[in-house]
Amino acid sequence: MSNNRPRIKVPYEPLDIVVDLTSVTLLLLMIVYTIMSYSELPDIIPSHLNVKGEVDGHSEKSFLWVLPGLSLIMFLGLSYLNKFPHIHNYMVNITEENALKNYRFSTRILRFTNLFVVLVFACIAYFTIQTAKGHATSIGSWFVPTIIGLSIILPILVLIYSRKINKS
Repeated sequence: MSNNRPRIKVPYEPLDIVVDLTSVTLLLLMIVYTIMSYSELPDIIPSHLNVKGEVDGHSEKSFLWVLPGLSLIMFLGLSYLNKFPHIHNYMVNITEENALKNYRFSTRILRFTNLFVVLVFACIAYFTIQTAKGHATSIGSWFVPTIIGLSIILPILVLIYSRKINKS
């Protein structure tokens, strides 16, 4: 696949740095918390919750490493993809004149997606560990609707903003 889009390096802005550092910090905290808590956990831990936030599935505690592992893989993959904004999908024809603003927007979307993914996995890991330790903490009935709502609302906002930046 070849495209003739301009290949430019998108300079970091303060917001980009803050979002990336927040993602890395959350990822590291999730890994450290999992390491610190692992020996205190029973051999069988909750691994699935129903819509009401009640435990309805169990797994061996080694399953807990899936959460930081997937989060790390996704973080690294999205971060790598962010280095090549000229291969991202766009709803407009990319030219020399509009490349920087569209590339910046696209890379920023990936940064916030990274943050969102790490945050969701960190929340799930935290609540799983807390529940396994016997604390009366559960994700609750708010978690799934919130994730679904954000997954619907955020792309709509992205679409609206994308159209706004490309009006000229």
